[in-house]
Amino acid sequence: MQKPAVTVMIKAARQAGNLIVRQIGRVEGLNVVEKAKHDFASEVDAQAEREIIRELKRAFPDHAFLGEESGKQGNSRFTWVIDPLDGTSNFLHGIGHYCVSIALLDRDEPIHGVVYDPLRNEIFHASKGSGAFLNERRIRVTQRTELSGAMLITGFPPRERKRLGAQLKVIEQLLTEAEAEDIRRTGSAALDLAYVAAGRADAYFEAGVKPWDIAAGMLLVREAGGRCCDFRGGGDKLLDAGQLIASNIKLSDPLSRAMVQSGYATAFD
Repeated sequence: MQKPAVTVMIKAARQAGNLIVRQIGRVEGLNVVEKAKHDFASEVDAQAEREIIRELKRAFPDHAFLGEESGKQGNSRFTWVIDPLDGTSNFLHGIGHYCVSIALLDRDEPIHGVVYDPLRNEIFHASKGSGAFLNERRIRVTQRTELSGAMLITGFPPRERKRLGAQLKVIEQLLTEAEAEDIRRTGSAALDLAYVAAGRADAYFEAGVKPWDIAAGMLLVREAGGRCCDFRGGGDKLLDAGQLIASNIKLSDPLSRAMVQSGYATAFD
């Protein structure tokens, strides 16, 4: 049974998702802002975020908010972390892979998370200690025990291009020495994590991630039986670490070792 907070989150996510879908046919006419080099936001991002915050405030007026577009609002033990359109570049290019991501933190710990794919009408949700679900069906991470044959997902965020050489080196190592099946780049960190939780991919790793990219997805992976850590295998303050590995328990350590051996983890020292 859904927690009451999750019910509100799903309602807010659906409203934002509906707003996003209605704009698909008019992407070329949208006002687009380049927040940083190759890092874009559209008026749809801002509108969707306002819709989410408005809905959440009705139910939780005393909570704080951390939105990708609007920043930090308020102070509270409880903070809503919101990415109104994770995969903005995909959306602007007409690639149908993006989502709405909402998480509720108790201090710095995600306790509820929702990732909504409006095009596929897929709601991924989790509550701490209660499991992870896709459209009310329980989901689990894969049972793969080694990197050989694994389907991996990563990303190439523009703010991490200075470490691109190290990233490409670990990708080469994973594809050749570890013999992973493939490494995908889908363009939405929140959906990447949801897919790991649902067993659609074996693992995900990426640097340059922000709290709104990963807060909901981290909880999904954990509640689906997986593990989240930084590139050296540590588990502290992951929302602010700027790097993340998410996988089942068996793949976590070999992925961390690959990050260290390739020098990718060292690039952050």
